[in-house]
Amino acid sequence: MSEVHTGKLSSTERVELTRVIMSILDSWGMSAQQQVDLLNLPPKTPTRALRRYREDTPFPQTNEVDERLEHIVGIVDALRTTYPHNPSMGALWMKQRNKQFQNRTPLKVMVDDGIDGIMRIRAHLDCAYDWFNDSKSASSDD
Repeated sequence: MSEVHTGKLSSTERVELTRVIMSILDSWGMSAQQQVDLLNLPPKTPTRALRRYREDTPFPQTNEVDERLEHIVGIVDALRTTYPHNPSMGALWMKQRNKQFQNRTPLKVMVDDGIDGIMRIRAHLDCAYDWFNDSKSASSDD
């Protein structure tokens, strides 16, 4: 799984991406409410909606949800390259407290801090993403 541009996906591909993302969030041990918060779904999204996402319903196609999906895919890809010989290490890393995140877990950073937290975790894991964003902001400062 590499860079995904969710706006260019067919409905079948969106359903498959939704299934994969739900599987990832489940493997990270996220509660239903954490999943709703992380994905920026409507606050009163019922648990049965999450069950449908695991089966045959794609996530809502909004800019906010799509941006979060793209970052989650980037995080998963970075975890895969960080731990190439043990895929379960990525899920463990997401649940470990980290000094760089004020002794919070990466999952807590992402849920509590929203899109900023998600981007912070991605930048921490993916030096190419971090470098690209740093170079863009540096060039805009000129």
